Amino acid sequence: MTGGEQVAIERDVEASVVPSGTRVTLEKGETATITQSLGGTFTVVVNGNMFRIDGKDADAIGQELQLTPAEQAGKAENAEDLEQQVWEQMKTCYDPEIPVNIVDLGLIYDCHLEELEAGNHKASVKMTLTAPGCGMGPTIQADVENKILCVETVDEVDVELVWEPQWTREMMTEAARLELGMM
Repeated sequence: MTGGEQVAIERDVEASVVPSGTRVTLEKGETATITQSLGGTFTVVVNGNMFRIDGKDADAIGQELQLTPAEQAGKAENAEDLEQQVWEQMKTCYDPEIPVNIVDLGLIYDCHLEELEAGNHKASVKMTLTAPGCGMGPTIQADVENKILCVETVDEVDVELVWEPQWTREMMTEAARLELGMM
């Protein structure tokens, strides 16, 4: 969902200020406008300031928690299916200011799965951001890690932020450029 639904905050809730990433508490009774509801997180505007609310706190703004693709899919049958589940999970991660997932934005440079022991895996991801000074970088990085850990049999995740090659708009998929009006 992208739009402008106004809601009352139903309980005190932790949120991240966009774009700095600073954690704050939004107070019960404040009015919020939901501007984006993608990937299980919510971007809201309260008193002219933008915040990101984690999906686990959806009830605080009268929304329902949504299951990720991996939580719906269950255990992968083989290595190819497992890799597909990991990529689908990463597609549920969004920059709170951009309504396109980070995979289609071209922010994921590499994803490698390694079997640790029978049935357990480690995912190693190299990702970048649209700008090196993005304050939401650690939040997006943690989101990728947490979403991948939802994939059954993935027990370890290492998400490394890299800056080379430098991200450019040409790294976005055609669908992403179309969504953002860049075609």
